[in-house]
Amino acid sequence: MSGARPAAAGAPGDGGGIRGRLLARSARLRDTPPGPGYKWVALSNTTLGVLIATMDASIVIISLPAIFRGIGLDPLAAGNIGYLLWMILGYLLVSAVLVVVLGRLGDMFGRVRIYNLGFLVFACASVALSLDPFRAGAGALWLILWRIVQAFGGSMLTANSAAILTDAFPARQRGMALGINQITALAGQFLGLLAGGLLAAVDWRAVFWVSVPVSITGTIWSYLSLRETSVGGRGRVDWLGNITFACGAGILLAGITYGIQPYGGHSTGWTNPWVLSGLFGGLFLLLVFGYVETRVPEPMFRLSLFTVRAFAAGNLAALLTAIARGGLQFMLIIWLQGIWLPLHGYDFEDTPLWAGIFMLPLTLGFLIAGPVSGYLSDRFGARLFSTAGLLLVAASFLGLLALPVDFDYGAFATLLLLNGLGQGMFSAPNTSSIMGSVPARYRGVASGMRSTFQNSGTALSIGVFFSLMVSGLAGTLPRTLAAGLHAHGVPAGTAHEVASLPPVSTLFATFLGNNPIGHLLGSGGTLEQLTAAQRATLTGHTFFPELVSGPFHHGLTIVFGVAAGMALVSALASALRGGHERADDDTPTSGHDTKGQPSCRTARSS
Repeated sequence: MSGARPAAAGAPGDGGGIRGRLLARSARLRDTPPGPGYKWVALSNTTLGVLIATMDASIVIISLPAIFRGIGLDPLAAGNIGYLLWMILGYLLVSAVLVVVLGRLGDMFGRVRIYNLGFLVFACASVALSLDPFRAGAGALWLILWRIVQAFGGSMLTANSAAILTDAFPARQRGMALGINQITALAGQFLGLLAGGLLAAVDWRAVFWVSVPVSITGTIWSYLSLRETSVGGRGRVDWLGNITFACGAGILLAGITYGIQPYGGHSTGWTNPWVLSGLFGGLFLLLVFGYVETRVPEPMFRLSLFTVRAFAAGNLAALLTAIARGGLQFMLIIWLQGIWLPLHGYDFEDTPLWAGIFMLPLTLGFLIAGPVSGYLSDRFGARLFSTAGLLLVAASFLGLLALPVDFDYGAFATLLLLNGLGQGMFSAPNTSSIMGSVPARYRGVASGMRSTFQNSGTALSIGVFFSLMVSGLAGTLPRTLAAGLHAHGVPAGTAHEVASLPPVSTLFATFLGNNPIGHLLGSGGTLEQLTAAQRATLTGHTFFPELVSGPFHHGLTIVFGVAAGMALVSALASALRGGHERADDDTPTSGHDTKGQPSCRTARSS
C-alpha cells in the first residue's frame, strides 16, 4: 500500500468517517485496471445521476401549488412573484453557469472525483430541502437557497457524466452509451413533471423526499464502483475566466428572467432599466470572458474547440433545440392545465397531475428513439439521424400549430410522440458526435460546454417563449376578459380592473393549477357580491377556457411558429456538421497541434 491511500482516508474535513472510508476504497480501485464489465457500471451509475439531476430540475414545476400552500405563501400576491420565478429558474440558472467550470475541474482533478462529490452535495441538499423549518417568505428562501446548492451538485453530475462514459466505452459503442445517458436526462425533465404531480398529492415535502434515498444510494455506489480511467492534467485554475463567465451568464439569464415580469404600463419588463442593464452588462462580461480565454495559457472555456466543425455545429443545434424544447414544455403545461383539461371536466386543482400524465407520449418517444438512434449512429454516423430527427421535430411543431385549442387527444398524443421520437433521434447521436469529435484530454470541458449550451437554452426558453406568449395575449386578452366578466354580472369597473392586470398573472395562475377567475376575483370580495349561478358559471370548468382560447391560440401560433423555425435552423446546422469522423485519441497528444490546442485533424472511425 502506498502512502497516498491513508491520507485519502483521513483527509481534512472527513474525520475518518463514511466519506473517508469511501475515498479510501475509491483510492484502492485506482490501481486495479477496469474489467470488461466496468463500462456497464459506469453507464448505469451516470444514468442514475443525470436522471435524478434532471428530474429535480422540473419536479417542482408541477408541485409548486402544494409547496407554496405547505409553507403558507401566495406566490401570485404582490411582492411574491420573485419567489415563484426563483423556485422555477434558480436551479436552471446555476446549472447553466457552472457546468463548464465543473467540467474543466474534472479534466484537471479527475472526472470521477468531481462526479462523486456532486452526488454527495446533491444528497445533502436533498435532505435539507425536505426539512424546511420555516414558513412564508423565510420558508421560500430556504428552499431557493438549498435548490441552488442542489443545482451545484447536479451540475457536477451532468458536467462529467458524458466524459466518464466517453472514457469508458470504445468508439464503436459510444453513441449507444451516450444515447441512453442523454435520453434519460431528457426523459427526466418530463418524468419530473409526473413525479411532482403524484408526490405533491401526498405531501409537499415528498417532492424532496424522493431524491434522498436515490442520491444517497448513488453516492455510496459511485464512490465504491467508479474509477478514473483517464489521466488528469493538473493545471492552473482560470480564475478571471471563471468569474467573468459566471457573472456574465448569471446576470444575462437573470435579466431575461425578470424581462417576463410587467413593468410600468407594459405587459413585459423589457423596458425596465434594471433588465436592460442586466442584458447589456451580461453580454459585455461575456465578451470580456471571450477575450480573456484567448489570452490565458489554460482557459476554462476552450474556444479553439469551435474550430472542430462537428463540435461547433452540434452545440449550435443543441442550443436551439433546447430553447424550442423548453418552450414546448411550458406551453403544453399552460395549454393542458388552463384550457383543455378543464374543458374536459377536470378540476383546476387536479390539472397539474393530469398534465404530466397526458404528456407521457413525449417521454415515450425519447425513450424509444434515443438508444436506437445512438446505437445506429455508431455505425452510420450522427448527421443522418440528428438531421432527420430535427426535421421531424419541426414537422410536429407545425402539426401542433394546426390543432384547434380543444383538440382530439389522439392527434395531440401522436404529435407529441413524433416530437419525442425526433428529439430522441437528434439528441443521442448529437451528443456522441460532440464528445467524439474532441481529443480525450478535453472531454470534461467539452462535456461541460455541451451542458452549458443545453441548460442555457432551457433557461432562455422561459424568457423567450413567455414573452412571445404574453405579447400575443396582451393585444386581445384584456378586452375579451373584460367583456366576458361584465356579461356575467361583474361590475364594469371591476371587470376592467381585472382585465388590465398583466397577462403573465393569468398565465401563472393556470400554470400553478389555480382557478384563474377564482384567484382574480376572490381577493377583492367580488365573487361574494354575485349570485350563486353567476359564481358557478365564472368559476366553472368552461368559462375561463372558452374565454381565453382565442387569445391563447393567437399566442400559441407565434410560439410554435418560432419553435418550428428554430428546429429547421438546428437541422441545417446538424446537416453541416461533416461526415462520420472522430478525434484520434489513441495517443495522449492526438488531435493537438504543437501548442497543445485542439486541431481539426481527425481519424475516420471504423
